[in-house]
Amino acid sequence: MAGRPAAFVLLGPTASGKSTLALELATRLPIEIVSVDSAQVYRGMDIGTAKPAPAERAKVPHHLIDLADPTEAYSAGRFRNDAIREIADILARGRVPLLVGGTMLYYRALAAGLDDLPPADANIRAAIDAEAARRGWPAMHAELALIDPKTAARVQPTDPQRIQRALEVWRITGRALSALQNLSALPLPFELKTFAIMPPDRADLHRRIAARFDAILKAGMIEEVKALKTRYRLSAEMPSMRSVGYRQVWEHLEGAYDRATLREKGVAATRQLAKRQMTWLRSFNDVETVDAASGVQQLAARIRGA
Repeated sequence: MAGRPAAFVLLGPTASGKSTLALELATRLPIEIVSVDSAQVYRGMDIGTAKPAPAERAKVPHHLIDLADPTEAYSAGRFRNDAIREIADILARGRVPLLVGGTMLYYRALAAGLDDLPPADANIRAAIDAEAARRGWPAMHAELALIDPKTAARVQPTDPQRIQRALEVWRITGRALSALQNLSALPLPFELKTFAIMPPDRADLHRRIAARFDAILKAGMIEEVKALKTRYRLSAEMPSMRSVGYRQVWEHLEGAYDRATLREKGVAATRQLAKRQMTWLRSFNDVETVDAASGVQQLAARIRGA
């Protein structure tokens, strides 16, 4: 596989400045952006995902956005297949693929591969949700720690979507999710050169997260979720509506709490997301750190030298 063409990756926690850096880089180089975002794949989920605006997408081609209705499930395995196809097409056009996002499971699926996991089972998921309603998700996490300590160690007790999936896999297959995730995939037809924004000042990142959440509320995220609920037959258990921000707006619209509490819970959930993203990033090998402010020059030099 010597002499493979290069695809570049820019990872980072939410609100770290990835998109701004990528768009600035695209003014200097023939870049096409491939989204690595598990929520931007959904149509109609524009405000809460900070999806690039139509004007930005007109200037710089973006891929793997608006692929599915929010009633659908979109998996890491599907992302891997879609990303390989899009990257190959970009390279064939003589342009530079730049993968940008913060869904670290998707990146790992692309870089390392994932075994074929069982499809979702609605009955088992409903049973797990019913148990969680009685016992609470921390208790379900404790159960997961007994059967799959490796997965439990990287999943927060406040992350019901991933706890549910890991328990579902166990109940379907009798095997731990961590045992089914194969980290030895066939080599990709291109080389991944990966960079990451690792904000050194946590307090500053938290301020950026709060400002971002305030901005999406002001931009109309509540109204966006209302429109989605009218257009689609959605439920709170669907992966789209479990996305950070959307889950809290859904609960607000269901009367669980007022707007002030929505803002508080949304910011807290986004901070937890950023913490998980940083933990993932520290676990990856061969990732070069870039600064959000000065990373354009650093990345441009690496791309030109590839």
